[in-house]
Amino acid sequence: MLKRIAPVALFVGLLAVLAVPLWAAPAATKSKDASPAVAITTAVATVTGIAISPLLGTGAYGAYLYWKADSPEEKARLPWFAQMSFWLPAVLIVGICAVKDSFGAALPPGFKKPLDVLEAIENKASGLVAAGAVIPFTMDTISKLLLSVGPQAHIMPTGLAALPFASFDLSWLLNLLTVPFGVAVFAFVWMASHAINVLILLSPWGAIDAALKGGRAALLGVVTLSSTLNPWLSAGLSIAIIIISWLVAGWAFRLTVFGSIFCWDFFTLRRRRFSPQSGENKAFSGGALCAKGVPIRTYGRWTHEPQNGRWQFVYKPWLVLPERAVDVTADAPHLGRGMFISTLRETDSTLLILPPRYRGHEEEVVRIYRIEGGVQEAGLLKAWGVLRELFGGGSTQSQVV
Repeated sequence: MLKRIAPVALFVGLLAVLAVPLWAAPAATKSKDASPAVAITTAVATVTGIAISPLLGTGAYGAYLYWKADSPEEKARLPWFAQMSFWLPAVLIVGICAVKDSFGAALPPGFKKPLDVLEAIENKASGLVAAGAVIPFTMDTISKLLLSVGPQAHIMPTGLAALPFASFDLSWLLNLLTVPFGVAVFAFVWMASHAINVLILLSPWGAIDAALKGGRAALLGVVTLSSTLNPWLSAGLSIAIIIISWLVAGWAFRLTVFGSIFCWDFFTLRRRRFSPQSGENKAFSGGALCAKGVPIRTYGRWTHEPQNGRWQFVYKPWLVLPERAVDVTADAPHLGRGMFISTLRETDSTLLILPPRYRGHEEEVVRIYRIEGGVQEAGLLKAWGVLRELFGGGSTQSQVV
């Protein structure tokens, strides 16, 4: 019972935390610190919070701007994401996802997985929207504040009106630096947060899903609450999150690529119009290849030379760097068939992970690659081993993908 109501309780609590700035806004207008430094720290927290949960963050930020506008005319001039027609449905969708997680913990993985795929797609789409519209808008506000363009700084107060160049609108010039920086920060934090959605796709247990979602919601709540209590505390927490996100960027990038291919194969029913090739096939590296310098979840090609039976994994770091290749060797390999994905395994280690398009084609893959152990059903213990590998070995190396 507690597992079923925990995500809903977290969602309600998070909404309460996000409501604190709205409740405090009228009083803050009389006493808030008008220094640019405070506004900048608030913007850093805003970018970080939106990156952690783009749909909820964008919806909450839009609701804050809508609440802060004093007149219908000001509300009409707000950007599209601050209109009620956007932020209200956005918050409702987040609420529906919380309800889905609360009931999904009691359902078998097969019933909940399609909804998890939909949520992963939503997270990607809302992340693109936030990166393309909300983050540039936020950084543009900071640029106008720093250059003190007076009435044009329509959201943040300005205390730099005495600057000699205040009569010129040079915010576009400063935007050339601040907007790319804001988008880069957003991208790092978003990838680290989006990795949670991909882990949920791989998780065979609803309880793990609820724990991952709860941790992310709690982190967003702490960032939001700290920004209302002390902007500098919020800025320090946001900077720590940004640094950690940068350190795990490689791991998060690989999970993002994996999640994108998983969602594409799943919803387009790719396996129905797909056949394994005789020479090479797409695959992801498993934990066993970390010892050969290949980070886990690296996307590449599993090649096969029929004349000598040699297997190789060929890949490009970050998908664009010069190509590399390593030998894939195993004494007694077999193909483990899971509910959604299949893996090339040797005893308890994973050599390669096949995308969902190979589901149902395991026997053909065994024939092409002459896998001696044949096809074996992957049980829950093997599913747990694959999930555990995501956090182990070289998976968090940020310098190589």
